[in-house]
Amino acid sequence: MTTKDDFEARCPSFQAAIELVGRRWNGAILMAARDGARRYSEFLAAVPGISERVLAQRLRELDAAQVLVREVQPTTPVQITYTLTERGKELALAVQPLIAWGERWLGRGSEEHDG
Repeated sequence: MTTKDDFEARCPSFQAAIELVGRRWNGAILMAARDGARRYSEFLAAVPGISERVLAQRLRELDAAQVLVREVQPTTPVQITYTLTERGKELALAVQPLIAWGERWLGRGSEEHDG
């Protein structure tokens, strides 16, 4: 029988990627960032249900993981934008097949595919 520890030892990169994307709200933030630079308020509008506190936390985490880059524009008032890095763009592309699978098997009409 394979244990969680066995799996993590064999595939730490996969596990790290799944945990990054699978953390609540990270996938939605990643998808919202695909269309270009966004400000904090634009993420709030694009990701319904996320709280301001959690959004700020997730943006910091994705910045630390080098998925997003935080840029401060020296304007008055100061504007902060978040943009996907090359790493983030590749991650967004890698997630697309998972989105398609979810739409096919877990979305509306998924009952038609079973059985």
